[in-house]
Order: sequence, then structure tokens, then C-alpha cells
Amino acid sequence: MDRLKLDLLGFDAGFPCDGPAAFANKVAELVEHSWDGGADVVLLPELLWMGLERFVAKDDPIRNVAALFEQRIWPDLRQRLSRPGKAAVLGTTPFVDESGALRNRAPVLTDGRALHQDKIQLTPWESAFTGGGPLRVWSFQGVRIAVVICLDIEIPEISAALRGLAVDLILVPSATETLMGVERVSRCADARSVELGCHVGLCHLLGNAESGLIDVNLGHLAAFSPSQAAFADLPRKTQTEVLTEGFHCLSLELDIEAIRRNREAHGETDPSKVIAAMPEIEFL
Repeated sequence: MDRLKLDLLGFDAGFPCDGPAAFANKVAELVEHSWDGGADVVLLPELLWMGLERFVAKDDPIRNVAALFEQRIWPDLRQRLSRPGKAAVLGTTPFVDESGALRNRAPVLTDGRALHQDKIQLTPWESAFTGGGPLRVWSFQGVRIAVVICLDIEIPEISAALRGLAVDLILVPSATETLMGVERVSRCADARSVELGCHVGLCHLLGNAESGLIDVNLGHLAAFSPSQAAFADLPRKTQTEVLTEGFHCLSLELDIEAIRRNREAHGETDPSKVIAAMPEIEFL
């Protein structure tokens, strides 16, 4: 695949609906609408499934959302959205792993396969969750992709782990409640594009939800490409204004061939081609 069509979907987690099935149907309809409109890959934001909290018992809402998603939502969603030649990162959801630990997990459907990525580094208000890897790199139609969740895109060591792996696209589902959070994620996503020589797509959760974890949400939809000669005539930064509510879509056509041309180019300053040892530090 030389060009990949990517839809970034801003999702309002507090939109009015009458139950979990209606909530899941809204997610599925948005994905299907994007696919039917030509998108190859769809990205939805972090923690969107916490929008189900209003429908579960309040004794342990995060684990109750996890159980609701795994038992009632995921089986139907996986069957409905397993479409050959298409991929979707369905935001993130609480998930209880084999050890009983809660994970902030991104379910991924790609060419009919079900994959996932867990958030590695956690924010202070994710105290109920357990972080940790591995960081997974997967292939879709010859395009090498990694999902790096919100705070993880801000962590240089996670970016460094991807260096030299020929990743073409990083997808960043995010949830933030302040402009400072939006800026941190966006500015770091832009930097990762430069230092790894890849496309980066970012989308934020929106709206006010009946949830202690995602009560206020704002952000934007954004995409970044390397600042290299292969991209001189192509958009290198595309983003919406900061959004606070509603459903929004940013559709992009990413030039994957330009990424490959850039990897083969020589004679240009390119941080993605520098494999540097950690310098010694000297205090003066």
C-alpha cells in the first residue's frame, strides 16, 4: 500500500443514549461510515468505553465497565467490524487481564484479526490500573503500525524503543481534560514523527460524561509527518481546533511511499537515521 486513508474520530463519551447496546452501535456506525467512505484505518480516542459507566453498578465502576465490555459489547463488535481490508483502533477500555489486573487496553481489529495494545505508563488518576508492555508493532496491508496511548507518546524511552523498526504510522488515542494536556500530547506526537520518520495520527476524547475518570474531556484531531525533503510538497501538520463536544472526523490520505523514499535518501539531516549512544553527563 503506497497511500493509506486514515479517519481520526473525535467521540463524545457523554452523548445521550438509552443503553450499552445503543452506545456500542454508535461506535460501530461511525467506524462503518468511515470505512464505507473510503477510510482504510479508523482511530477512536482513549477511554471512550468509560462512557458506559452510567449503565453499570457504582460499587466498582471501572471493573464493572470492563465486565460489560468484555461480556456483552466486544463479542458483537468483533463480529460486526471484522472486515477484510479494513482496520480500526476502537479507543481504549478497562480490561481485566489473566492476573486480575486492570489494564487500559486498546482493542484493535485489522483484516479480521483481533489484537490489542495496553497503556504502558499511567497518569496519577489511573491508580486503579496496572501499566506495562509490551509495545506491539503490527502490519496492515504492508504498513507497519504501532498504537501508543496518550501519556505513552510523551515518554522518550517508548519512542526510543521504536527507533530502527521501520514503523510507518503511530496511532495515538488520547483523553485529556485541560489545554495543557492537549498541548503535551500534541507537541510530543509531532516530535515523534520527526525523530522516528513516520506518520502520527492523534485523536482526543470529547464531551462531559457521567464518570469519575472521564467527567470532562477536550482535545483535537491531528496528524503529523516528517520534516524531510520527501514531504516538501505534502502536508506535514494537519489539525482541527480544540473541540469540547460532539462527533468529529478528520480524514487524511497518508503518503506511505514518501516514508519509504525518505528511508532510502541520503545526504540530508534526519534524526530518524541516527542511532546514538547515550552521552555522558558532566556536572559543572
